[in-house]
Amino acid sequence: MAETHKKILFRYYSDLLEDTVVETMWGEIIDLEKGYFKLDNIPFFGPLIATDDIFFAEFDETEQTFVYRKTIESFGNSILQVVILEKGFDKEIIREKLKAIDCLSEVLNETLFAVEVVKEIDYSLVKTILLEYESTSVIDFAEPCLSEKHRADLLKN
Repeated sequence: MAETHKKILFRYYSDLLEDTVVETMWGEIIDLEKGYFKLDNIPFFGPLIATDDIFFAEFDETEQTFVYRKTIESFGNSILQVVILEKGFDKEIIREKLKAIDCLSEVLNETLFAVEVVKEIDYSLVKTILLEYESTSVIDFAEPCLSEKHRADLLKN
């Protein structure tokens, strides 16, 4: 992966944690000279970037690594954060329901996972699943990076 990808440092404010977060993610090299990469990870804490988005990063002498500077082009994918509130609830139940409609997720720990919703998915289906669990206080969820396409999906219903 090292020849086609670089680890990129992202530093941003997380509404979820109410603090500045540092997260490293893989960027597929688009044009190394220009500093263009395509995000190849599901972010955990909610920068305004989603998988497959093209972004600019530059080598930072202080950090001694590439550092994210800005998103150049969004491709319509969305990133969600899900927090398990009910003690002992198996998060895999929700992850499997989401996977069944082609929404992959990455687990951070026992109570937090991030979900990728690709552009082709009707977001109203995803939101229905999440609202079902939220209504019974099993989870809470956030939509830190909700694409225009997925916003439009909600308006159709």
